[in-house]
Amino acid sequence: MILSYDRRKALKNIGIGATALAMPGLMSLKPRTTHFISLSFDDGFKKSFLKAAEIYEKHQLKGCFNVLATGHLPSFIEPDEYMLKPLLGDFEVWNELKQRGHEVMPHGFKHANLSKMPFVEAQDLIMRCLDYFKQNLRDFDPKEAIFNFPFNASTPELTAWLPTQVKAFRDMGQGFSNGFNPLPHQGQVKLNCAMGGPDNIDERVQQLIDAFLEGPKGWFIFNTHGLGHEGWGPISADFLDQLLGDLKSRPNVEVLPVGVALNTI
Repeated sequence: MILSYDRRKALKNIGIGATALAMPGLMSLKPRTTHFISLSFDDGFKKSFLKAAEIYEKHQLKGCFNVLATGHLPSFIEPDEYMLKPLLGDFEVWNELKQRGHEVMPHGFKHANLSKMPFVEAQDLIMRCLDYFKQNLRDFDPKEAIFNFPFNASTPELTAWLPTQVKAFRDMGQGFSNGFNPLPHQGQVKLNCAMGGPDNIDERVQQLIDAFLEGPKGWFIFNTHGLGHEGWGPISADFLDQLLGDLKSRPNVEVLPVGVALNTI
């Protein structure tokens, strides 16, 4: 049987649709997308993360949450006054967020600056983190994971080795970063992010996003922590709500979790 051109074209489109349904993020992409934006929430503040998830869901978006493997354990040592143990959630919460469609990724075994320790010690902490996630986060696959460096601090040795274990990693590299990246592409493993603090970062986020949207096409990643007064460099819940509403309305902008953005390749 010889198929007509229109028939072949229709079947091809059905195949494309099926592929898109199988790959998270593809179906929601706007035809004229030129700018991707990912807000990355770190550390694991239970109250803030649940509230942020509600705000994302209000706008039919998914959040990007990066948590510590052991922040919920009695043995966890608070690294500073911004990360108090009673404020941190556990894997029951992280599994709930993941079930609701949000992204949950590793942020370290503990909140240690891996750039300030011997390579072998840092390597061990990363592997212990990934192993803990495999055991406690449903359907976690290290090969599809984004490792988010604590303090956004890495070393050349770690960033050369880490892609053998995970899909990509997020840090600030050496020095200041404005969080601008090229659009997701094959082989992209290093993701730059911007950050700010220790006080409220609403103004900084808005300024950087405005600058990003005025520039050429690309991908902006910003690392925040909690909402309101939780964490280092928190963002306001009302500001997040207004920002997501504004970005959602723009025909050329997609707001996506980091891992989902990479899956749009």
